[in-house]
Amino acid sequence: MSAAAEAGLGRILPVVDLLIDAVDEEALVPALLPLLLGAVPGDSVIWSPRPDADHPRHTLPEDLLSREVVEAFDRAWWCDPFVRHTRLGSGTPLRRSALQTPAEFHALPLYPDVFRVFGAERQLAMSFPAGYAGGGPRRVAVVVSRGGGGPDFSDADVAAAGLLRTRLSRVLGRLAPPAPAPAQERVTRRESAVLGLLADGLTNQQIAHRLAISPRTVDKHLEHAYAKLRVGGRVAAANAWLMRDAGAGMGIGTGAGTGTGTER
Repeated sequence: MSAAAEAGLGRILPVVDLLIDAVDEEALVPALLPLLLGAVPGDSVIWSPRPDADHPRHTLPEDLLSREVVEAFDRAWWCDPFVRHTRLGSGTPLRRSALQTPAEFHALPLYPDVFRVFGAERQLAMSFPAGYAGGGPRRVAVVVSRGGGGPDFSDADVAAAGLLRTRLSRVLGRLAPPAPAPAQERVTRRESAVLGLLADGLTNQQIAHRLAISPRTVDKHLEHAYAKLRVGGRVAAANAWLMRDAGAGMGIGTGAGTGTGTER
């Protein structure tokens, strides 16, 4: 283990202790945010679930984001490659400085109306699958910010965030499992095989070749699976299937009557 990883592991132990005993997300998050700032030191932290109207953004300090700042962010977040990595990309822990120089950051349309307002000159962000909400899979983004007077985030900070990311995803998956689906909506064995290969990153042509079926048949299986998983496309279906596998590894969300098992 590298020195950065060893340092990161030591930092996350208080968070791990809290996660072990977590039984309710609503109570967990307020207690979790100060510990996150201890594991990845910063001036503020934003906990942002998407999509989940019942679980809005949480921040520390609590009054970090005004309505005007949130509205400005929602209008123009897509222009920021750092935010796109967190929302649409892999979501692995990343320092903003790994993507942009300070001048490039300050030139973003978001900077004067969002980041400068709450003093976010340096940032480290990550996102991860976080169970289900509103009938579909959910992701949570966590962003830690620092002012410009101190150092940038270190390799140990990134390592601590990476260790936390896996554990947070597992706990949120346990606290927010998928709702049971009717028996007639269970994924079939062949649909399960197609979804597994989709989640591995294979194209429809590659899936068809692997399963010795036509690409059109793959399309049909995916069309039926989307409806059963209550998702609208390939990425959401892959995320839903990966979350299903994570639940199976913890002994939840599988078996008869859960809607995530497969028919023979």
